[in-house]
Amino acid sequence: MSAGSARSRFGIRVRVIARALRDRPARRRPPADPRRILIAHHLLLGDTLMVSALVAKLRANHPQADIAMTVPRAFAPLYVARPWGLRVLPWDTRDVPQALFDEAPFDLAFVPGDNRHGWLAAAMRARWIVAFAGDRPVSKNWPIDRLVPYPGDPGSWGDMVARLAEGHPPPPYAPSQWPAGPSTPFDLPRHAYAVLHVGASTPLKQWQGERWLEIAARLAMRGIEPVWSAGSAEADLVRLADRRARYRSYAGALDLAQMRALLDRARLVVSPDTGVAHLARIAGAPSVTLFGPGSATITGPGRFHAATPWRAVTVDPFPCRNQHVLFRREIPWVTRCGRTTAECAHPRCMDAIDVDAVAAAVDDVLSRPDPRGAMR
Repeated sequence: MSAGSARSRFGIRVRVIARALRDRPARRRPPADPRRILIAHHLLLGDTLMVSALVAKLRANHPQADIAMTVPRAFAPLYVARPWGLRVLPWDTRDVPQALFDEAPFDLAFVPGDNRHGWLAAAMRARWIVAFAGDRPVSKNWPIDRLVPYPGDPGSWGDMVARLAEGHPPPPYAPSQWPAGPSTPFDLPRHAYAVLHVGASTPLKQWQGERWLEIAARLAMRGIEPVWSAGSAEADLVRLADRRARYRSYAGALDLAQMRALLDRARLVVSPDTGVAHLARIAGAPSVTLFGPGSATITGPGRFHAATPWRAVTVDPFPCRNQHVLFRREIPWVTRCGRTTAECAHPRCMDAIDVDAVAAAVDDVLSRPDPRGAMR
């Protein structure tokens, strides 16, 4: 981050806090029947999609409420169909969120990730704010009215976030609850295909290219066309895996709405633990996810997405997957690794995943019924 960008964000945070201190009522109480509900965050794609369990639960609890959620501007096209009647509020942390300030006051707000955004909820005049306890520094927690301890039992983060709201767990997810919005047409495969997404949020989640090519070859042998996928800055990963360009590649060619369209029709999705793995669950696509540093429990489907055919491939336990921190909270049962490339030169945890284990998971997932049925 440049010095200018850092100064800009600091200045915006000061404005948010000043507005929160000025405009928020001093005496507050939990609403009995909230009519306007806010979810305030600025998370990565996968985490944003995992918040869907909370959205579904809030809709079940409050059928008539206006439920709004702040999202990074780039993710807004995924929500055009308004799943669960959700209204998204796109914003960027580098801009003054004037459109958010102009919203009418909210009766109830939830902060699922970084409690810094509790100040944003307060600046948006939320009358009661709920978030997880334990964030650091403690100043992040000052605007929060109700701090909920993280669950003491292992589970997916999406299921944990849903527990911020009181009541029964949300109804299980079905792809019909989140139809895809419009997307710019592009050339889709005409026959059965599998998406092999080789990109990841960090090089420490990347799998070896020759292993990806072996999985592609095995899929082709069973009559399923493998197609490559990666982010706009990751096309070299595809070229390293498929030097002879045997298979079609969408690397860097699709926006998020088009990626959703690609996943909607895929017979299978294989990827590391990254945002596309979560988008595949939203699409209802049978999936295999490779876990190196991350936890298959924390970022797996949990109860909410249990109906989607899915398999994790990981080596567990792994010696250096030994950190117990999640969103800056120390949680005893959490076992994951958040090290950077400066701390870990090479992902031995990803190297430990062999081709046969991934192929066996693919066989298992493809043998199960596809929950999309006639939707495909």
